[in-house]
Amino acid sequence: MALDSKVPQGPIKDKWTDYKNHIDLVNPANKRNIDVIVVGTGLAGGSACATLAELGYNVKAFAYQDSPRRAHSIAAQGGINAAKNYQGDGDSTYRLFYDTVKGGDYRSREANVYRLAEVSANIIDQCVAQGVPFARDYGGLLDNRSFGGVLVSRTFYAKGQTGQQLLLGAYSAMNRQIARGKIEMFNRHEMLDVVIVDGKARGIIARNLITGEIERHSAHAVVIGSGGYGNVYFLSTNAMGSNATAAWKIHKKGAYFANPCYTQIHPTCIPRSGDYQSKLTLMSESLRNDGRIWVPKNMEDVLAIREGKKKPTDLSEDERDYYLERRYPAFGNLVPRDVASRAAKERCDAGYGVNATGEAVYLDFASAITRYGTEQAKIQNITNPSDAKIYELGQKIVEAKYGNLFQMYEKIVDQNPYETPMMIYPAVHYTMGGVWVDYNLMTTIPGCYCIGEANFSDHGANRLGASALMQGLADGYFVLPYTIGDYLADDIRTGKISTDLPEFEAAEKEVTDRIDFFINNNGTKSVDYFHKKLGKVMWDKVGMSRNETGLKEAMAEIKAIREEFWKDVKVPGSKDEMNPELEKAGRVADFLELGELFAKDALMRAESCGGHFREESAEEDGPQKGEAKRDDENFAYVAAWEYKGEPADAVLHKEELEFNDIELKQRSYK
Repeated sequence: MALDSKVPQGPIKDKWTDYKNHIDLVNPANKRNIDVIVVGTGLAGGSACATLAELGYNVKAFAYQDSPRRAHSIAAQGGINAAKNYQGDGDSTYRLFYDTVKGGDYRSREANVYRLAEVSANIIDQCVAQGVPFARDYGGLLDNRSFGGVLVSRTFYAKGQTGQQLLLGAYSAMNRQIARGKIEMFNRHEMLDVVIVDGKARGIIARNLITGEIERHSAHAVVIGSGGYGNVYFLSTNAMGSNATAAWKIHKKGAYFANPCYTQIHPTCIPRSGDYQSKLTLMSESLRNDGRIWVPKNMEDVLAIREGKKKPTDLSEDERDYYLERRYPAFGNLVPRDVASRAAKERCDAGYGVNATGEAVYLDFASAITRYGTEQAKIQNITNPSDAKIYELGQKIVEAKYGNLFQMYEKIVDQNPYETPMMIYPAVHYTMGGVWVDYNLMTTIPGCYCIGEANFSDHGANRLGASALMQGLADGYFVLPYTIGDYLADDIRTGKISTDLPEFEAAEKEVTDRIDFFINNNGTKSVDYFHKKLGKVMWDKVGMSRNETGLKEAMAEIKAIREEFWKDVKVPGSKDEMNPELEKAGRVADFLELGELFAKDALMRAESCGGHFREESAEEDGPQKGEAKRDDENFAYVAAWEYKGEPADAVLHKEELEFNDIELKQRSYK
């Protein structure tokens, strides 16, 4: 199958405007006769639901949580990017576009990213109108802060809970449409398959997670906004319920998967404390605005700290290695996430990790507290302030900016981060890869769209901080409502899609057969047993460091885990009730297929890219550890899986990208 990205012709700055001027539209009276299913109600899905319903379409919204308010978008902390240039520091649409493409190691689709930068300013206006309480500066204007990988301040924020506030805005817009009857909300439902009729996506099969009932739902188009697949690693910053099932089901029905091996390794997470953990906790990247990252210079200090003989505050400035400031003076602690993560792992691998596991570096706010305190003393006209007074004044400023994050850290680690440096370590966060989509956000299945983190298009090999919320809301509020209308214009005479069609019956049987297998298998091992085994293989051999030998071993090991899973998994309870273990079984089964494809995709890339570096092994002459390398052809791998006991070739196609408006060069942060 030939891939057609459907990117409009012409200069990149004019593509979106010209596209909108020439697409087919649906008459408002005809929208009342068209049904759209949206799976996932986070920022992408929720904003799409609200906007499509406002336009007049009949929307069916599906969430596996008990409310859209519990979508994982709520966990985003630091902010949302927009090219408003409120700070007057040189920001522009082009600079946001350039930073995003550059930060993604030049592997994003340029036309999509430029469109994202164009509509970013509209997102802020929309959210302010909804009442989102963005932080404001002294004069009452919206405030901005910096994030990694850029040289301007363009990140709008609501303390350390930006995702929650943005999601509440989208949720309020959804609720208005639910009250009008334009959105039919299905909470505690999980999509388990897509139904294709005459080559087009015409509905889904869903399970009511409370009663266990299998339901058929039809529509003229299906939109997947179900988030990423970071939980393939088991330990990640994702909620335990975050999963790949919706995206994976459409993939197995013909929607290609692109760049599955690009995963963001977030540098600012609370280190794991033991094997009993089920997830990791993110500390916002915004902390790197004021926190300085360091490890001890001398190994004897490292050992003394691990043994409890010294505290980090006992070390003088000369005894500390502020390694990001040393290596990347232009960006300092605000290097992109992939650079910060690789650097932290390198220091810990070299033996300088500061906690008991050797997997932690310090994030220290002492300098910021002193700086802010000194400034406040001058503002308040306090002459000769004591060190204690300076500390008191500075702590209040830091608390106002990051207080909820510090409180969360203290509750988890039982250390006061105002008095002793935080400990952080890289962890799996956002997934760059996902379902392949064209410029219209349509997958290779006609009528099936994919938005937000679930698709592959905007972030290349590494997402810049504060771009996830931007993409989710851009897709839902300002892109999909245009592009889906162009497709649905041909469906105004179609009428209701019957759920009695044989395609619905066949899809439902496939779903029920799989559920029956899990309930009746009577194995001896829990679902979590297999998920943890998969996660360890993924982190050890398909994580930040990769080599040919390890990737081949990982593929064989994942296959063996998958075979054992289907023979020996135990799912207690019944299918006709609320059964979280049954839910997990289906999701882990999907991860066990995705994991092998993930490893195969990584194997095909003899390159270091994003948060991953490719090491040499005995069988290959690859790039040196940590070296940033880029294929000259600059393409996105598009993967396909035909699971009939064995995986098909993972990489079947490549999509040429444009790279016509920015200079291609090796990325350098020095």
